[in-house]
Amino acid sequence: MEVLLYLIPVAVGLGALGLFGFLWSLKSGQYDDLEGAKWRVLADDDLPESQRPDGGQKN
Repeated sequence: MEVLLYLIPVAVGLGALGLFGFLWSLKSGQYDDLEGAKWRVLADDDLPESQRPDGGQKN
């Protein structure tokens, strides 16, 4: 039973740390561009310039 005296504050502290991290990520704009992340996954940036469909032209 004495272990609860340690576990409860640790659990509350970890929960507060997680909440702080989530609120910080909201404030810093981590979730602003959800559509852009979806399209960046599909981009073929790893192809050499000569094999790109646009002929190596960057926009």
